Amino acid sequence: MSNNYVITISRKFGSGGRLIGQKLATKLGIPFYDKTIIELAAKNTGISEDFIEKSGESISNSFLFNMAYAGSTNYRYTTQADTPINDKVFYAQEEVIKQIAAKGSCVIVGRCAEYILRNNPNVVRIFVNAKMEDRVQRAINDYGIDANGAEKEVKRVDKGRANYYKFYTHGVWGDLKYYDMCINTSFTGIDPAVECIIALLKAKEGVTE
Repeated sequence: MSNNYVITISRKFGSGGRLIGQKLATKLGIPFYDKTIIELAAKNTGISEDFIEKSGESISNSFLFNMAYAGSTNYRYTTQADTPINDKVFYAQEEVIKQIAAKGSCVIVGRCAEYILRNNPNVVRIFVNAKMEDRVQRAINDYGIDANGAEKEVKRVDKGRANYYKFYTHGVWGDLKYYDMCINTSFTGIDPAVECIIALLKAKEGVTE
């Protein structure tokens, strides 16, 4: 494919979206960004990687919570104490994602990338889902989550992601109108899902506008 594409992948927890992104990037020979976004945002802000990663699955804006982090010796934005830490994390990741997208073709997983890059004509937006029973099984087998609480954890993470998305985009996470392709891995499996996305890219390349 001759065109440059930034492929964003949003996914329900346990659907295999991250694995699809990794395999897709490898097959296309382009960079894959997931944890790297967190690392770069942490470097730019001084906020811990652990906090940034968890912020993508919850919204914590209480005064005491933010004051606690503002008092951290690693926190670089103490002069902006009126801005919630979660907001600073989102803006830092937004900047990183835009910088990454400007470099050329890549795959970006999560972090509201499809919203952040909504005005970029080269963005191809994917949403990955699967049956609950399959997601629970992946959570147990691949992520080491205890079987007794696996379904509850899957639902908790999904709810956190949905709340985070709504808070920063004012949209509904998983709404079909925000995506160019939605894939159910319970139906396709992982490798065929990768091929579906590649077929979409080829089709988009062949469209005459």
